[in-house]
This record gives sequence, structure tokens and C-alpha cells, in this order.
Amino acid sequence: MFLAYILCFAVAMLIHELGHLVAARACGVGATELGLGWGRKVYGFKWSGVEYKLHALPIGAYVRLDMAGLQERPLSQQVLVLLAGVIVNLCAASLASGTIFGAMNYLLAATNLLPFYQQDGWKCGMVLVRALMQRRSTLVEWTFTIAGGGASLALLIALVMQGF
Repeated sequence: MFLAYILCFAVAMLIHELGHLVAARACGVGATELGLGWGRKVYGFKWSGVEYKLHALPIGAYVRLDMAGLQERPLSQQVLVLLAGVIVNLCAASLASGTIFGAMNYLLAATNLLPFYQQDGWKCGMVLVRALMQRRSTLVEWTFTIAGGGASLALLIALVMQGF
């Protein structure tokens, strides 16, 4: 059973990152790498200019986007690329509702929406704050990061204390 959870979560992470990659491509934003896991590379191949990697520990996933190219795109496209992984996870969760795979997709979507540092919710929030201010502000960005992290932790603690 535990292996099923791990496998479903790994597939959910993979389709999440593929969502970002497909949205980036559709918006004309480059990407160089998509990886599943951490640590030593176990397997990899290159296709259509993207290096796909499988790492030894199946914890986490990532896609390396051309961030300068993303920041040049209109705000709506930036938000689409940043939230595409969550959108894909919500679609997969809806299609697989009531299964382990559906639950893993809901979990991944929910945790990625939190405004916690480097999560999709935080990245999207930073893009929106910068657009609203029409400039970058270190003070505001740090305040958003700390407040978002605090709010995320408070929510997680409240959920744990209630027993989910």
C-alpha cells in the first residue's frame, strides 16, 4: 500500500511539472530541464531541447524555465505558466476522484497553492505583487515571503491539530 502511495505521488509530481512545461511552451517560454527526484541522476534523455532526468530519491520534481523569458510575457501568461501544474493536478484529481491517485493530486495541488517560499502560490503571488506595484520592492517581497510562510505554517498546524 505504501508503495502505491509513493508511485501515485511521483506520477502526480511528474504531471504537475509537465503542466508547467506544456504551458511554458504554449506561451513561448523556454525550458531546459525537467526532473523527478533529488540526488544522483539514475536515468536521463534529451528530447525537443529539454533534458528529462530521473534522480535516485523520488522526492520532489522541477522544471527549469527561462525565467527572464517568462518575465517578459504578459501577466496572464506568467500566471498561467506558474499555475499550470496545479490546474493539471486538479484535473487529474477530478478524473481519479476517490482513488489514491486522486488524493495525491488534490494534496499536491493544495500544498502548491500555499504562499510558502518557492511553491507555485508564492511564485504567483510575487508576480502579482510586482505587477500591482509596477516595480520590485525588496521590503514588500520579504514581507510577502515571511507572511506567506507564517500563514502557510499556521494553516498546516491548524489542520494537523484538527486531525485533517
